[in-house]
Amino acid sequence: MLNRHPSFADKLIHQIDQAVRTVAGKPMTSDRVNPANSHDETEQTEQEQKHTAALMRINHTGEVCAQALYQGQALTAKLPEVRASMENAAIEENDHLEWCEQRSKELGGRASYLTPFWYASSFAIGAAAGFAGDKWSLGFVAETEKQVVKHLDEHLQQVPLNDTKTRAILEQMKTDEQQHATNAIEGGAAELPYPIRIAMKLTAKIMTKTTYRI
Repeated sequence: MLNRHPSFADKLIHQIDQAVRTVAGKPMTSDRVNPANSHDETEQTEQEQKHTAALMRINHTGEVCAQALYQGQALTAKLPEVRASMENAAIEENDHLEWCEQRSKELGGRASYLTPFWYASSFAIGAAAGFAGDKWSLGFVAETEKQVVKHLDEHLQQVPLNDTKTRAILEQMKTDEQQHATNAIEGGAAELPYPIRIAMKLTAKIMTKTTYRI
């Protein structure tokens, strides 16, 4: 039997399945052990728990956006190796997605009510980046991951030092995101124009401020 290359329709159906899993189901993960599992729960004030749970809700939403971006880019990527790179990175982002959701719930939090909106918006941006060309798509990944690392550093400064479970998750996420940025740059990423980088930062600020409460 001849191997059939997946058509655009095949890839679209696959991405719809991934979207449903990301927003309302159980996404496909790499089955890595949650880094928080090797740490014990520590005592925190009610205010600390509430704040950290909200931060993890932001991180969960950020991972939903990352999933959508990678899936949109994989759908429209030109080169098979770029598509494969996007899909592999998406699986690692699913690990983060699961860890953030679990930790937020442990702290008495929940996922954002706006998750479907953020997913749809990010998927559209990712698909557009893919249509622009692989070097721009990779450039978008590199810039996104650089901004995510800075964002994680800010959260690490806010999470109580004794909350080692949350900190372990954020540190592993930071390591992974840095590697994704490196992979994109080594894959031929083009540096995005300054106005686009600023627009990305402003969009991220709107997302984080909104998701902290809703």
